Amino acid sequence: MDDKHLAANDEPSASPVEVPHTALEKDLLRAVIESFVLREGTDYGERELSLDDKVRRVVRLLERGDARIVFDPRTESVDVVTKERRV
Repeated sequence: MDDKHLAANDEPSASPVEVPHTALEKDLLRAVIESFVLREGTDYGERELSLDDKVRRVVRLLERGDARIVFDPRTESVDVVTKERRV
C-alpha cells in the first residue's frame, strides 16, 4: 500500500531505511554526498581538500561499508551516516 492510500491515522514506518549507494543514479548519489560533505564541515587535516576529493573519500567509505545512505521517512530526508554517527 502506498502513502496515497493510508488512512488518516496510519503513518508510514518511522524507522530509517538504509538505501544501497549502488541503487542511486550517479548524479543523485553525488548530490547526497555533496550535501553531507558541505554540512559536516569535517576536518581533513592540515591540507584543505577540494569538494571532489571529499566526495571521492565518502564514495570510498560507502564502498568499504564504513558509511551508508539512510532515508528517514519521518523527516523525508536522506543522509550519509558513518560508523561514528549512528542513526
